[in-house]
Formats: sequence, structure tokens, C-alpha cells
Amino acid sequence: MKRILLTGVAAIILPGAALANCPAISVADMGGVAAGAYPQQYELSEFQDAAGCTMEFSGNPDAAALNARIRGNGDLPDLADRIPAEPLVVVPYEGVGKYGGTLDVLSNATEAGTSDFLSVRHVNLTRYSDDLQTIVPNVAKSWEWNSDFTQLTFHLREGHKWSDGAPFTSADVKFWYDNLMMDTNVIEKPKDYVLVGGERMTVDTPDATTVVFNLPAPKPGLLAHFATHFAQGFQPKHFLGQFHPDIDPNADANAQAAGFDTGYEVISAYFGNSDWTDTPSPLLSNPDKVAGMPADVIPTLESHIYVTDTTEGRHLVANPYFHQVDVTGQQLPYIGEQDEVYINDNEVRILKLVNGEVDYKSQSLQLPSAPLLLENQEAGNYSIYLKPEITLGAFGFNVTHQDEAKRAIFGDLSFREAMSVAINRDELNEVAFFGLGTAKQYTGFSPMPEFVDPAWESYMTEFDPDGANAKLDALGLADTDGDGLREMPNGDKLVLNLNYSTQGIAGQTVELVSQYWRDVGIDSVVKEVTPDEYRSAQSSNQLDVSMWRKSQPLAIVLGNNELWVPPFENYFGNRNGMLWAEHVDSNGASGVEPPEYVKTLIADINAFQSADQSGDEFKEIGERMVKNMVENLLFIGAVQAPAPIYRNNDLKNFVEFQTHSYEYYRTYPYRASQWWLDE
Repeated sequence: MKRILLTGVAAIILPGAALANCPAISVADMGGVAAGAYPQQYELSEFQDAAGCTMEFSGNPDAAALNARIRGNGDLPDLADRIPAEPLVVVPYEGVGKYGGTLDVLSNATEAGTSDFLSVRHVNLTRYSDDLQTIVPNVAKSWEWNSDFTQLTFHLREGHKWSDGAPFTSADVKFWYDNLMMDTNVIEKPKDYVLVGGERMTVDTPDATTVVFNLPAPKPGLLAHFATHFAQGFQPKHFLGQFHPDIDPNADANAQAAGFDTGYEVISAYFGNSDWTDTPSPLLSNPDKVAGMPADVIPTLESHIYVTDTTEGRHLVANPYFHQVDVTGQQLPYIGEQDEVYINDNEVRILKLVNGEVDYKSQSLQLPSAPLLLENQEAGNYSIYLKPEITLGAFGFNVTHQDEAKRAIFGDLSFREAMSVAINRDELNEVAFFGLGTAKQYTGFSPMPEFVDPAWESYMTEFDPDGANAKLDALGLADTDGDGLREMPNGDKLVLNLNYSTQGIAGQTVELVSQYWRDVGIDSVVKEVTPDEYRSAQSSNQLDVSMWRKSQPLAIVLGNNELWVPPFENYFGNRNGMLWAEHVDSNGASGVEPPEYVKTLIADINAFQSADQSGDEFKEIGERMVKNMVENLLFIGAVQAPAPIYRNNDLKNFVEFQTHSYEYYRTYPYRASQWWLDE
């Protein structure tokens, strides 16, 4: 194997291959090459036509060694047998990169604070470009809708392969939908995004590269879902199917050979019991059974794949079958390895960032940490970018609390109104957010659609402690012992347990809000907990007040109803009305029946997702949804502010993000597969 210098970058030429003659263009310098149909990327034939070249391909010289670390993978074939016939051509931001290095990142813990890192290697059928407006191809080569948005057809890439070399085909999409997402033995309740108005879709596969989603009603937001969500619209049928009884009649026998009782147990070990893609691998969850399993983790289409998984962190290596190349034909990703370390202590995480021990970090960084991070940029060889968040910190009083006395108080709208106007948002902005934020009420949308009255964003956000006290007095929440703090009508002290996680909301915000509430006589105890502890308490209906950042852009709401149906978000977010959710999920068999406005929200979001977006009905429904959500103050908004994004200066082809957000799946619009390390 020989190295040939290509525009100042070492290009690796495989034995027998010719030097690629396609130009090393970049987003910064397109060299006169016309843009393609989509921003910053081309299909192969499209690029060759635009650049007047015939691309020759080259690969990471360490690919075979990295592949050898993926248990279950065979010997590595030639690059021509690893990439699709029509790979996705990625135009790098600054210039063609070079191979090597390890991307060092931090997460909070297993399945906590990890979405930031997941997004670095993530792929899905589509993607939002970095303008956060344009949906572009990724795993899918192209797509088309029918005229009324009831049929979405994807065209896949011929010759695309999973990370173990097995063909990726339309059967893997149908398997994901029919045998995982719609199988209650795998996922107990189907997710909204795989349904349309509560009804299932059907998936047709007329050939190996064509997938047709047939919808029972219009849902144009389905395409945006695939562009933003962590749950990928495919899973390896060749791998998981051998343990699924509907696919393989020997599923249980295959499972028993691996040390499990049933095939579904193996699927659970690899895939988990939800759509979350970060389920700990059998390396961690079933270490005594790993030897009998066909691989440590399921095959992936992502840029990197796990090779170790412990309670301290994880290590990944580049996927040797990844479907993207740069403009000179070098297979991506450039970075050969990734290392993820778990640190739950926020102060320790910040210290490691200040010391320059990390290459990239966004999730769990809050604005109060910005001064220290900014002060040490030069010494630590890193850059900090303060970017607006889509979400804002929101507090939700538990309206279905297991304590009947607290449920009665929290369920009274007048109490929630009092607690909203008791918050001094202007002071909160100045003290906790350095005056960089904006006081806002939670509306469910961010940014607010143009057809919704912007006045809802200021509803009951005025600081009015006298009004708050009057409302609390009228509720019979009196200070009977003269200590300045109110008791409940039954005589017990009303004390709010304010458990929070810095992954979801800044501690300074919680401390200040607790003081504002204490100033109107409502006592509280503030305690920082881990994300896992917080989510566990929330799931078991034990929180007094939920607190986490919350909101979504219109494009995501059109594909996913989770912010509008009890409990008003998924496991990882800010939830409320857990017993209402139980009632809805059980068709009234258990839980607590929600009030009429909640039933209206459920009906409206389904109608909203199917409505003609250019029509008056669409706008009327959207306005009604916001009115219902805001006037009932299920979630009380605080301040929307920017937050820090951290990047080691050795990390190249890194572009400033438009937002500090989970909603577009963090790094996914910014093409981390073309990052490289100049070390």
C-alpha cells in the first residue's frame, strides 16, 4: 500500500487502484463545481457529472485491524465489496481530512446523557441539512410522496451493507416495522410515530431497494421524523430475525444455543424493550452469556460500532462498511475510534473540559458553566460556542400525584397560576443566564409557528407575588403557625421535593425558583439526583414537580404527538399526568380519567398531523392546541437561553451549530462522519 499526497492531505490508495481524479472541493471552496440537488452532498453519478471526473475509492489503512476487533465479523473484503454501488458523497466543510485518532467524549452514565454521543455516529433514512430547513438523503438514496401524503416511498442504495457485511435491503425496514415496532412482545405499546392517528401503517417491499409506507391517513411529518429521531427505521433482519418466531421457526432453539430461554429474550438483550438505540449491549447486561451469542452488539449502519461496553464507558471502532465517501473517494469516517467515559458529577465533567481532555461536548452543558469554560479556552485548546436552545426549562406540578392531598392542590389550576406568576423571570434571567435569555411560557412549540398568537409566550409570566399570594390564600393554603410557610387544608406542611438533574435543567434555575415559591409561602427541598434516579421517580409517579427542558419545532410535532398526549413526552423528557397516561393506554381500565381539555388535545394533535398545512383548519387546530396547553399550565415555562457547545480545536471540519438542541438530534445535521483530528 502506498501513500500519495493529495492537495496537502495523505490519501490512501489501495493496491491496484488508481489515484482518484475527482477534485478535493469543500464547502469553503467548491472549486467551480456546481452544487447538487441537496446541500453539501451528492449522489455518486451526480458528483461525477458535476465535477467531470471518475471517482476511484480508497479506504482507511487501519480498516482491517479495526474490523478484527468487531467480534462476529469475518475477514475484511476489498473496499469495492464494502461500499454501495452508489455511495453518498459528502463535501467536507473545510477540506479533505486524514485518517486516524480517537474521539474522546463524556456522557453521564449508561443510557444517561448519551444522546449527544449517539448523534455523532447516527444515521437514518433521511437527515436535516445544517440549515435545519432542508431534508436530505442519507441511508435512503431518494424518496417520493403521493399526492395526498398517504404513501411514502423510499429508494435504498444498491449494495449497501450492514457492519458485518450482510446486505442491507428493504426487508430490514419491513422487519423493523412489522416484527419489532408493531410486535407487543418487543415493544408493549406502539410509538406514535409508527402510527397515523392511532392506526398502524403497512409496509410493502416490491424489491430489495424499494420500501413503501402506506398510511391510513395523511401524515407529511413522517419524513421529518426519520430526519430527526434517534429511532432508526431499520434493523438487521438477518441477525435479529433468527431469534424472532415469526421469521425463524427455530427461534427459540437458536436462543437456547446462545444461553437464553426464548428468542424474544435474545431480541431484548440486543434491542431492548423500547425504541431507544442506546440499550446496553450484552457485553454489559448479559456478560455471562456473551460467549454464546453471535456478536457483542447488533450490526449497524452507523459510522462506528461498539467493541467494549462497561459501567465506566464504551469504546467504538469505525464501521468498515459505512456508506459515505468524501469527494476524493476516501471512505468515511476519518476518525478510526471513539471513546466514551461516564461521569455523573457535573463538576468533574466541567473540570475535564477545562483541562482539554474532551474533543466535543454539548448535552448537559448549561449556561451557568459558560464563564469558567470561556475563561479557559486558550489554555485548554478548545472553543466554546453559545447557541440558542430550542427548548426552555419548564416545571410541571404532578396533577395525578399519588398523595391525594397534593394531587388536589396541584390539580387546581389556580394553584398552578399562582406558582407561575410567583416566578421572577427577569431576575432569573439576569442572575442565572447573565441577561442572555428570554422569559417565556411553555406553549408546546418552539419556535412558535407564525399562525399562532405570539402572546401565548407571555401568558402568566408577569412577576406578581401579591397576585400569587391572593390565589394561594383563596385555596385555603394558610400559614397557621406563623412561620411564614403555608400548610395544606388538612394541616400538613406543604413541602415540595424538587429533585432535578443537571442534564435536564440548570441547578441555579431550580434554586432560584424554589426561593421565589418560598417567598409566597411554599416550602421546598432542592436535591440534585442522577438522570436515572430522576427518570425512575418520574416513571413511578413519585415526583412532586417535574423539571426538564421542553418544547419542539413544528416539523417534529407533525411527526410525533408525544408533547400533546399524556404523559406529554417520552421516558427521557419532562412528563406529567402519569395516571392520565395509564388511563389512556389501558382504554379506561386503570389510571385516572383525564379532563376534557386533555381529551381535546389528544383529538386535536391527531387531526393536526393529518390536516392540509396550507388550510385554515390546520391553523385553527394549532392555535387551539396552544391555547389548551398554555391556559391549563400543565408545564410552567421559565427562561429560554443559549447554552455552551464545546469543541477541541484539534477537531477539524467542525462547523458552528445553529442551535444547542436535541430536537434535530444534536450533531446529526452537521455531518460528524467528516470530522477528523489534527493531533
